[in-house]
Amino acid sequence: MSSTWNDAPGGFHPVSAPDYLPRAQLEALQLGRLQAIVRRAYQRVPLFRERMEARRLGPDSLRALPDLGALPFTVKADLRDTYPFGLFASPMEEVVRLHASSGTTGKPIVVAYTEADLQVWTSVMVRAFAACGLHRGDVIQNAYGYGLFTGGLGAHYGAEALGATVIPISGGNTERQLMVLQDFGVTAICCTPSYMVHLVERARESGIGLGKLAVGVFGAEPWSEGMRRHIQDAAGIRAHDIYGLSEIVGPGVGIECLHRDGLHLFEDHFYPEIVDPETGAVLPDGSEGELVLTTLSKQAMPMIRYRTRDVTAILPEPCRCGRTLRRIRRIGRRADDMFIIRGVNVFPSQVEAALLQAEGTLPHYQIVLTRAHGLDEMEVQVEVTGALFSDRIGGLEALQAKIADAVEHVVGLRVKIHLAAPHTLPRSEGKARRVVDRRDP
Repeated sequence: MSSTWNDAPGGFHPVSAPDYLPRAQLEALQLGRLQAIVRRAYQRVPLFRERMEARRLGPDSLRALPDLGALPFTVKADLRDTYPFGLFASPMEEVVRLHASSGTTGKPIVVAYTEADLQVWTSVMVRAFAACGLHRGDVIQNAYGYGLFTGGLGAHYGAEALGATVIPISGGNTERQLMVLQDFGVTAICCTPSYMVHLVERARESGIGLGKLAVGVFGAEPWSEGMRRHIQDAAGIRAHDIYGLSEIVGPGVGIECLHRDGLHLFEDHFYPEIVDPETGAVLPDGSEGELVLTTLSKQAMPMIRYRTRDVTAILPEPCRCGRTLRRIRRIGRRADDMFIIRGVNVFPSQVEAALLQAEGTLPHYQIVLTRAHGLDEMEVQVEVTGALFSDRIGGLEALQAKIADAVEHVVGLRVKIHLAAPHTLPRSEGKARRVVDRRDP
C-alpha cells in the first residue's frame, strides 16, 4: 500500500491511494491479488484443494472477478473441524502471531498472521481511524479487550501507526476507565457500544463528565441507529461503526467515514459478495443478503468466500467523501441470530429498535426464551428509569403496554414484557449477551 502524510486542519491525516482509486484500477488490483491468493490456497491448504478439485476447478480457473462465484464457500465449522492449524497456508516458522476466539460454542477459532499480514492489518486500521477523522495528536483510549481477542491489539497498532497517543487500558474496571477519560485528555475511545452505554451511565451516576472525549469507534457487536442516537446524546460525541471479524483479519475490514452512511470496505484487501442465505446464489449490489468475504492478501490463513452470516447489502451509490471503496449497510442482524416464536422469525435487533422508541426505557435489555407445554415463549426484560420505576403502578402498566405494542408493531408478535429496576440486568464489559435461551434442547 502506498500512503503519504498530508497537512490537514487539526493535525496530519494519512491519505491512502487505494481509498480513491478509479474502479477499473481497483478491480484490476483485486483480480491480480485474487488469482495469487487462490493459487496459494490451492497449493497449500488441503481442504481447499479437495473442494476445488471436486468442482473440477484449478488455480487457473479465475479469469475475471465474477468467476469467484464458482469457488466453494468456507464456513466457521471448517475452522473448528481443522482445529488448530489445518487451514494455515504458511509454515509455523513464518507465523508471528496467533489469535483465537473464546470457544464458548465449541472449539475456538484459531487465526494466524505472518509479518506481512500484520502490516496489512495495521495499514487498514490506520485508514479506518483516518476515515473517522482521527489523526496524529488524538489521544485514544483503547477499551477493547487485549489478549486472544483481535480487537485490542488490532486497534492498538493501528492507532500507534496513525501517530496518535494510545492508552492500552483494555476492557473492564469502569471506575479506572472514567478516571483516565478525564485525567488523560482522551479525545477518542474504542470499545463495544454496549460497554460505552455502561460507561456513560456510570459517569452520570457519579456526577462526572467525559473530559475532552469527542469520538467513539464502536464495534464487535451489532448496534442500531437508536443505540447510536442514545450514545451520542448521552455522551456528546460522534459515534462511528467499525466492522471486522477474526476469521478475516480482526477489526478494520470496514469503517464509517465522516458521513456515516454505510461502512466502506477496504476492498483492496477484502473482496465482498452478497449471497442468498438459503441458496448461496450471488446477488447484485443493492440486494439484501449474507456478506461473503475473500481475503486478497492474507498469507498465513487465506479465507476464500468466507460466509460471515452477517446480513447486509452493498450500497451502489458513490459516497460523498469521494472514496471509491464500496460500502455496505450497517450490520443490524446475523442470519444465525434469528429464532422462531410461534411461527414468527425474530431478530434481537428488531426488539432493540422497538424498545428504543419507548420513552423511559434504558438501553439495557435481555430476551428470555422458554418452552412450556411444547410451545416456545419469549419475554423481553427491559430496565426503566428510576423515576418511572418508583412511580405509581398505573404508569408502569401503561409503559408496559406501550412497549408491548411497539414490539408487536416491529416484530409482528405479542410477547411478555417485564419492567426491571435500574441496575438489575447484567452489564457487559465486552460483547453484550442479549438472548438467554432457557428452552430444553
